[in-house]
Amino acid sequence: MISLTDTQKIGMGLTGFGVFFLFFGMILFFDKALLAIGNVLFVAGLAFVIGLERTFRFFFQKHKMKATGFFLGGVFVVLVGWPLIGMIFEIYGFFLLFRGFFPVVVGFIRRVPVLGSLLNLPGIRSFVDKVGESNNMV
Repeated sequence: MISLTDTQKIGMGLTGFGVFFLFFGMILFFDKALLAIGNVLFVAGLAFVIGLERTFRFFFQKHKMKATGFFLGGVFVVLVGWPLIGMIFEIYGFFLLFRGFFPVVVGFIRRVPVLGSLLNLPGIRSFVDKVGESNNMV
């Protein structure tokens, strides 16, 4: 069992609520208030989970500046009031930022009993194999 500090537990809650508000905001036809709340909670939760210094080091690495620009630019565009365009920027930036984690996530999901069998379906398997192997999604 992984032990978490109280700050990390708060961060997990904030990140979870952030993902919930982002998902709910997209379901409700890109409601800008819900998306803005989700963005703020997600970024704040990430900072609580991994720490402020590591968050800055993660986002502002030299080779991740393009991805950070798209992600944080998308957050800003959502806050300004153009939720659809902002979410497109955010999703693109998110995939660029976290593309190194996709092989790990795919490997983990393949070991989960029900989800692993879903990932082995013919149409899904080829896509998942590309995401799981490749670090160059650009």
